[in-house]
Amino acid sequence: MKSAIKIFRYMATHRAVVEKMLDLAKTFEAKQDNRTIFLYCYSMMTDNMLLAIEQERFKDNAWVERLLHRFAEYYFEALTCYDCGAETPAVWHAVHVAASTKKLHVIQHLLLGVNAHINYDLVLSLYDVLAEDWNNMTDEMRDLRYQDHCLVNEIIGNTIDKVQDEVVERFSPMMNVIDRIMGRLDEMIILKMISEWRDSVWHHTQEMLVITQEEERNRFRNDLERKVLKRADWLDTQFRII
Repeated sequence: MKSAIKIFRYMATHRAVVEKMLDLAKTFEAKQDNRTIFLYCYSMMTDNMLLAIEQERFKDNAWVERLLHRFAEYYFEALTCYDCGAETPAVWHAVHVAASTKKLHVIQHLLLGVNAHINYDLVLSLYDVLAEDWNNMTDEMRDLRYQDHCLVNEIIGNTIDKVQDEVVERFSPMMNVIDRIMGRLDEMIILKMISEWRDSVWHHTQEMLVITQEEERNRFRNDLERKVLKRADWLDTQFRII
């Protein structure tokens, strides 16, 4: 009985982050704010991540849980800063501006958010949850962290179809026709791109973990931000949807 109560409390507590995302996404949608596209996608991914943690699929579920919540904090902090007129990370400022001023395809709006959150926020989130213990970890322990990082790619892959059906086609019905023509090819292309991004994220985090000086770490972060903005520019101007 105590075990069941513990699980219920766990799910109630951690479902709160998904409910927060969904409530905000609905508010965005009511205002015809394109930021709803990324946020619906993010809520689905977070929901599936929480389910995987509950099912104890990771090598260290507690560590993944801390990472998931730190990751979400970066998103909400940047969103709050922008909506309150405070200084916002440049990568997110670009996403929010594009959502309100540019006529882009639904997939472009989605990928602009994914780019900022994975290629920038995830590096910082991984650093935050790894830095304290990294130097004391054995190679085997570090490899377990990497295995957990890689398992997320599988969860992303299992989420893409739902995102396609419930978000992309909802905001762009024509994509239903394209999806039928292309079969799984379009989902596979996007998954390959995101998996490659996440592999680069792990390497960037390794680079950041060996930096000992705060000034050098800030330079690294600024350089990372420039790279993410450059990729956002490509998604904005060069990425084409058939």
